[in-house]
Amino acid sequence: MAGARVKHPTAASPAECHTLEQLPNIGPALAADLRRIGIRHPHELAGRDAYALYQVLCHATGKRQDPCVLDTFIAATAFMRGAPAAPWWHYTPLRKATYGAV
Repeated sequence: MAGARVKHPTAASPAECHTLEQLPNIGPALAADLRRIGIRHPHELAGRDAYALYQVLCHATGKRQDPCVLDTFIAATAFMRGAPAAPWWHYTPLRKATYGAV
């Protein structure tokens, strides 16, 4: 989706990302969710598995989270590994191909 806006693109690169809210697609609510599962700094996402983070969040909240949360976690972990900022829905086909229905 060329030209699509990415929510909160305040950090242009992982090196510029110092708070969770600076991550593309991460607003206050998802930043709070990440903190709830022990992620305090964006750099902690670089080596993490987005699906595992999603599962931990589902367990912590006691309910299945919307699959778009997983898409957003995929986008955030990819960005912190050096991928360009992209809207979370850019990762929906990858999530569906990799994990099917969650």
